[in-house]
Amino acid sequence: MNNYELMVIFTPILSEEEFKASQKKYSDLIADAGGELIHANPWGLKSLAYPIDKKTTGIYWVIEFTAESSFNEKLKIQLLRDEQVMRHLITKLDKNAVEYNYVKRNGGFKQLEKATV
Repeated sequence: MNNYELMVIFTPILSEEEFKASQKKYSDLIADAGGELIHANPWGLKSLAYPIDKKTTGIYWVIEFTAESSFNEKLKIQLLRDEQVMRHLITKLDKNAVEYNYVKRNGGFKQLEKATV
């Protein structure tokens, strides 16, 4: 099992219910493939650096998960078929990135900053 991070930019015209349904769809897809969802972080509506399909904003969603390497191709196909997805990026995480995400998620950097002040 490898560690991955997936960032998805959904179209900004989604309602809250549609966005949650899309999140559940991809979380279930990972679970059905034998993977494990470690952390999900919906960033919400953000401005894009450049327009995509004449849209200047998008709804960002970042998840960290574990899965077999063969699963990435299935996930990529599903993301490309989904008309609600404007862009996606799957990144394989090494042990340092996994540790960094864990510390960041648990507020470790804030505790370190307070201790040094």
